[in-house]
Amino acid sequence: MQFPVYLDHAATTPIAPEVAEAMAPYLSSRFGNPSSLHSVGAEAREGIEAARESVADALGADPDEIVFTGGGTEADNLAVKGACLAAYGKRRHVLVSAIEHHAVLDSARSLRVLGFDVETIPVDCTGRVSAEDVERRLRPDTALVSVMTANNEVGTIQPIEEIAAVCRARGALFHSDAVQAFGQLDLNVRRLGVDLLSISAHKVYGPKGVGALYVRRGVRIAPLLDGGGQERGLRGGTHNVAGIVGMHAAVRGLRRGQTEERARIAILRDRLVAAVLAETPGARLSGHPVDRLANNAHFCFPQIEGEALLLALDADGICASAGSACSSGSTEPSHVLMAMGVDRDVARGALRVTLGRGTTREQIDYAAGRIIAHVAELRALRRL
Repeated sequence: MQFPVYLDHAATTPIAPEVAEAMAPYLSSRFGNPSSLHSVGAEAREGIEAARESVADALGADPDEIVFTGGGTEADNLAVKGACLAAYGKRRHVLVSAIEHHAVLDSARSLRVLGFDVETIPVDCTGRVSAEDVERRLRPDTALVSVMTANNEVGTIQPIEEIAAVCRARGALFHSDAVQAFGQLDLNVRRLGVDLLSISAHKVYGPKGVGALYVRRGVRIAPLLDGGGQERGLRGGTHNVAGIVGMHAAVRGLRRGQTEERARIAILRDRLVAAVLAETPGARLSGHPVDRLANNAHFCFPQIEGEALLLALDADGICASAGSACSSGSTEPSHVLMAMGVDRDVARGALRVTLGRGTTREQIDYAAGRIIAHVAELRALRRL
């Protein structure tokens, strides 16, 4: 068996060989600035526009509705702040779900200094938002509603089409952070009915530091960066050409056997879940039992500390996490689990396992065995 056993694909994925190969020329011979008018610049520009068409096609959008960003966090910031700033003076109410990534939560909260009323939408015990609850909370001055497509910690998939429909009926813009869902679900922005949607390359075997925001034609957002007219004036700054080309190659890679791969991953995920729950008293599977990402298994183990479990697993060559990589190092329980009503002490024993292309049955059986053993060991130590 190959080590390490990498089971943290929700944090990031390895760059696919074909992605690195596609990027290489743009780090050397095709080094031009795409804003330049000469042939070297045109060559770089062609790479960007090919990527724009590829991303648009993957989302069911038009190329001119795709804005390249420096990653998912920037895409979320541009969507939330940009949409609200464009509505400033007319609409000052913002709705965000309680389980959003901090890129959305903190962006929304930052608008309070400008007089925006930011309201949090609660979730049920599985981490799901109710479209009816969103509808009840909408106001005539609601500028934006933001609910992620699938949660990055527990994997719960949201009823995006239903939420988008109630927002559209009431004249509020709707944004969805699809960073975790991209590549795991079939996303079509027309079917979903979203106005804004964020994605990132490094979750789909592409490079870090590049993402994209879908902006439905006709939707107004204010730019966050001044200077430069790149991306139709919505995202100034010289393009990360190699990264964008890498995103293009990663998106193309999603088309090959993706349905079969999701099915394979789901079988392995279910095998892991069944083994751990059967052999670990009190273990709980977090999130929705059915409507969840195929590669996600999130557990809570009462009477242990998740950090101690992660360190023990790492010593065995197993890479996993307690939740969002962006919140690593925090001593506080996950805000996602807290919003779901999980007891604080139980939430401290969280473990997120996320599978990917390289995950094998042998690795899953090994990981399940070590998780079961370490939870028992940590509980025994606690009783001493």
